Amino acid sequence: MTDVHSLDRVVIRFAGDSGDGMQLTGDRFTSDTATLGNDFATLPNFPAEIRAPQGTIAGVSSFQLHFSQGDVKTPGDQPDVLVAMNPASLKANIGDLKRGGLIVADRNEFNRRNLAKVGYAADPLSDGSLDAYQLHAIDLTAMTVAAVAPFGLGRKDASRAKNMFALGLLTWLYTRPAEHTLEFLDSKFAKRPEIRDSNKAAFLAGHAFGETTETFAVRFEVGAAVVPPGEYRQITGNKALALGLMAGAERAGLPLFLGAYPITPASDVLHELSLAKEHGVTTFQAEDEIAAAGAALGASYAGHLGVTTTSGPGMALKSETISLAVMLEQPLVVCDIQRAGPATGMPTKTEQADLFQALYGRHGEAPLPVLAAKSPADCFAIAIEGVRIALRYRTPVIILSDGYLANGAEPWLVPDLASIDRIDPAFATEPNGPDGTFLPYARDERLARPLAVPGTPGLEHRIGGIERADGTGAISYAPDNHDRMVRLRQAKVDGIAAEIPDLEVVDPSGEADVLVLGWGSTWGPIDAARRLAAKAGRPVATAHLRHLNPLPANTGEVLRAYKRVIIPEMNLGQLATVLRATYLVDVQSFSRVRGLPISPAELSEYLISVADEFARAAATAGKDAR
Repeated sequence: MTDVHSLDRVVIRFAGDSGDGMQLTGDRFTSDTATLGNDFATLPNFPAEIRAPQGTIAGVSSFQLHFSQGDVKTPGDQPDVLVAMNPASLKANIGDLKRGGLIVADRNEFNRRNLAKVGYAADPLSDGSLDAYQLHAIDLTAMTVAAVAPFGLGRKDASRAKNMFALGLLTWLYTRPAEHTLEFLDSKFAKRPEIRDSNKAAFLAGHAFGETTETFAVRFEVGAAVVPPGEYRQITGNKALALGLMAGAERAGLPLFLGAYPITPASDVLHELSLAKEHGVTTFQAEDEIAAAGAALGASYAGHLGVTTTSGPGMALKSETISLAVMLEQPLVVCDIQRAGPATGMPTKTEQADLFQALYGRHGEAPLPVLAAKSPADCFAIAIEGVRIALRYRTPVIILSDGYLANGAEPWLVPDLASIDRIDPAFATEPNGPDGTFLPYARDERLARPLAVPGTPGLEHRIGGIERADGTGAISYAPDNHDRMVRLRQAKVDGIAAEIPDLEVVDPSGEADVLVLGWGSTWGPIDAARRLAAKAGRPVATAHLRHLNPLPANTGEVLRAYKRVIIPEMNLGQLATVLRATYLVDVQSFSRVRGLPISPAELSEYLISVADEFARAAATAGKDAR
């Protein structure tokens, strides 16, 4: 009988051709992991092409899962396990695998033709080059074909189920429940019984192979994580963003209108919201990005919650409409799911390089609030915050996510909708002028103008893209009025800082000289790096920005409290540039623009080197003083 060893955490990467079903395999393993109560984080990674070149490194698709009985903030640095369906997936990923890590490879695919495609002069499964790892070269294809033979499929169709064989084997190896995947296959392929039954047979064959083979000396288990009580679900960032927009609309008592044009990696938000018609959601798939933004702004003017979603290239096209929304002082929620650019760039890879575009990418003085989610689950909360600010301050709001957050998954504690504060859109219902007229650009204590739904009796008014006169909203070319309106719109956005939380610092030792400040999806890698540095005896403080414009009121005070401030970003230092200009503090960039999340191990090594630099400087100063 195989021994079962307990582990604290495991990182598994499934890798194969883009047609090998690695995303489905990883997602199913994640779902079973969630059922067991592990904490987890995932990183899907796939080519942009619909059908990438088969058998090539460019065509490799992978799915990484980090699961643990403790706290998980990232999908992990180095996998403990690599499932390689072909030579390309082995060559593309072997450099990341831990020494001594486990390799499960489909021996059938390591033929002369496939080896030559990726430049292998010899078969790595037999030439000794993998001796530093636990190699299990298994003929997954042949065993899968044998398992599904009763269903009369041709060899090519039969071999497509080998991802399920691999999933069954890994399910056994890591003591995951099998019944949920079987139920999933019953549901997914209910209308195609031959596909359903062949996939189930392949999955069960993989599970049985693990039980009966003597190849594996041990199997493993990872206990459930200790988490606050409540109902949890596996959620991706795009799913969370869609639910957050729906929750924000419900709390505001407004119908939700999404104007969108399909674009990677934002399209899933459109897909999710298109399924919610019965919840008062209207989705409009426009002919282009410009039309999508215009429709959303028109819906906002009509009294709906207007939302538009896109990625970097679409943001460039929407910029004129967003500028119009600034001029009108009209609520609009713009969600930018960032991807690697410029131009088409690497559309299925992640990046944080749209920050400058979000802050400044409009003509004229067109300030607006900018928010950024820090994790997949946080996309829900940031969406509600964006809705709240947009309606309360009568302004467009940009919400930044990215490809890693959008496609990555983690456990999400499902909130009670009733516990979320209501958002009052406070539509005008009565004239506000001294003579019984309606003044669309009169202002409240927040400098926000009144909103009147068109057609409200007695509140007839006119707005447009030519500069408005303060108060009346009439067209104005007066120089002093333009200066006043520009400054009012800026002051309104600046004033939001009074209602957002202060920047909080995590400094467990209270002795750190170094502060690591992040935004967006760097939150997980930064926290993981802090813990690695602390384990090495180098205290480091961390803080994270979710509000990027305006910045929290105490940001300058926090920055000046540390000897060194380091800003990790997946760009060439955009936030660092903003902070230097705003606070005249010499913050330092830690920039990585690789289409992948920042590595916690690499960041922690850098932080340790910085801490050691301070220690050497202090020791030298002490000697000089003596």
